[in-house]
Amino acid sequence: MTAHHHPSDDILLSYAAGSLDEPTSILIATHLALCPACREQVSKAESVGGELLNDVKPVAIQDGALDVVLARLDEGERGQINVPAPAAVPHDNDLNLPRPLTDYIDGSTKSLPWRWLGPSVHYAPIASHTKGPKVGLLRIAPGTRVPMHGHSGNELTMVLAGGYTDGTGNYTRGDVEAADDGLVHQPIADAGEECVCLVVTEGVLQPTGLIARLVQPFLRI
Repeated sequence: MTAHHHPSDDILLSYAAGSLDEPTSILIATHLALCPACREQVSKAESVGGELLNDVKPVAIQDGALDVVLARLDEGERGQINVPAPAAVPHDNDLNLPRPLTDYIDGSTKSLPWRWLGPSVHYAPIASHTKGPKVGLLRIAPGTRVPMHGHSGNELTMVLAGGYTDGTGNYTRGDVEAADDGLVHQPIADAGEECVCLVVTEGVLQPTGLIARLVQPFLRI
């Protein structure tokens, strides 16, 4: 199946440069495992970056520069990572997730801390230790209408199984939808198969319905 909705060029270039935060890197690596077109684009960007480095003229370095570099590497180990994106290889797991994601969550999703978000909707954080954007898995039963909501920040949603439709289009396995604080929508899971999504959020959901607003303080997403 070919993805029809892709991350922006800016995000792909940032991934190639290794400048994305960890949650977004997880989503992009997972998308690349399913999207040959974006894999090729990232590969080309990495090649261009390598050529530019080869053209840089060497300069003399100051005393103590090695200590500074090593200190920065230590900081990098505690912060941002750039998740590698191998080709889409089947992985033995309960939801048939792409390998970059299953490697990150150590295989099965059954042990994740799933919590109720509403009728037939469940969410599990997968990198709650990171600062900044949150990343987690969303499971929606077939045909379920997610409550109408907006966003207080940017959100990336990638479909891993099944699909959903909102006012911007239909999204199926491999597709990525980008939302910002100007989008208010109501995703509806496609019939016939559970919809499973990988979601990266910078802010919080902002429900527009009365009942959804009442339970929002307990959702923490």
